[in-house]
Amino acid sequence: MNLVEKIQSKQAHVGIIGLGYVGLPLGAAFAESGLQVTGIDLNKDKVETLNRGLSYITDIENETIQTIVEKGKFQATTDFSAITKLDAICICVPTPLNKNQEPDLSYVEAVMTELQAYLQPETLVILESTTYPGTTEERIEKVLARSGLIAGINYYLCYSPERVDPGNKTYTIYNTPKVIGGVTKKCQQLAETLYGTIVNETILVSNPKVAEMSKLLENTFRSVNIAFINEMALMCDRIGVNIWEVIHAASTKPFGFMSFYPGPGIGGHCIPLDPMYLSWRAKEVNFFSRFIELSQDINSNMPRFVVRKVAELLNTQKKCINGSRILLLGMAYKPDVNDLRESPSLDIYELLKEKGALMTVNDPCCDMMFDVSNEEVELQHTINYAELGSYDLVVMLTAHSAYNFNKIAESGVLILDTRNAFKGVQAPNIVRIGDALGEVHPETPKEKVLVSG
Repeated sequence: MNLVEKIQSKQAHVGIIGLGYVGLPLGAAFAESGLQVTGIDLNKDKVETLNRGLSYITDIENETIQTIVEKGKFQATTDFSAITKLDAICICVPTPLNKNQEPDLSYVEAVMTELQAYLQPETLVILESTTYPGTTEERIEKVLARSGLIAGINYYLCYSPERVDPGNKTYTIYNTPKVIGGVTKKCQQLAETLYGTIVNETILVSNPKVAEMSKLLENTFRSVNIAFINEMALMCDRIGVNIWEVIHAASTKPFGFMSFYPGPGIGGHCIPLDPMYLSWRAKEVNFFSRFIELSQDINSNMPRFVVRKVAELLNTQKKCINGSRILLLGMAYKPDVNDLRESPSLDIYELLKEKGALMTVNDPCCDMMFDVSNEEVELQHTINYAELGSYDLVVMLTAHSAYNFNKIAESGVLILDTRNAFKGVQAPNIVRIGDALGEVHPETPKEKVLVSG
């Protein structure tokens, strides 16, 4: 029985290397489709948690993991020798940047060492980790060629970029088109058959480089546009125009405009990192992208703007940051996920800490966070709305749905809203970034605060 027949008859054994925000949802989807799945991860705690039928990712319910484990369709292990039993392997390991903002492919290289030891003939290998154009051929195909393995003959090799959007209930792994670039046509056809078991649509491109570049283009597009709207927010703040109202007005045009929104910075694994992968690769061929560099500069400086805004607001109460009691709401990089990776909230925390703020940190989705000294910071999971008035300032950083925005506004506490989370709530104690400081009345009695929406 060939690999196509194995996949179609659900007798194929799929391996997922790296069980994080990309690998676990992918592995769960394959297992739910009826394929046998083995997840490989070096983190023993993750492996043990999954084998107990529990999930550590908000997008994957415990019930999902429990079902596929009990049915014998999914198991996790730290043992890479499991590769010998696999028909297809999806590599979903981290690809961070090092301290010099250069690609760190050490996780991919570690996987390659294991593949050289255990890869079996006729196995399909797919890299999903975000990286620069050329990685699949340079870091996988060439490495395995040294062991006498030829892609398209002894094994099959593709690149298919992950497009996971944590917390997105509309676009999931199932209805988001899957881009596939194969080293050969047969490689691509096998990957199309595999992904066809879980996704509604596959998009075939001519080679892995196109697929790798497509992922970087997607997220660099977002980074550049977020930087532009962040700069517009800074301008509106200076000239006294409400950027949120401006965006709403512009979005009524039925063509030629796409809404992006300002915020305290950019977070997650993709948007802060992917443009730098592209910039790094471009520099290798003596091409310098001014858009990318400028966008990174604007976005990375938004946390400093937020802290400056904090100082301005406290000044209206004749207070300074040093010694002020500040409540930070939302440390995850986006609403309703437990993902702290590259979150601008972490930078804001550190900047305020340096200035002597007395901070309480709240996030209903995250169990813990660590500061730059790698010391654990206690996180509140709930808000005591009755005690909000004891703070000098509340900073809304991530608008989790668990927060009751009306109750927060009704407390009368001074609020800096970095996400327009209080949209529709009219209260004189709320100031949004991208708006002039305006006239703030922290002394307004609670019963006179007007709240709507």
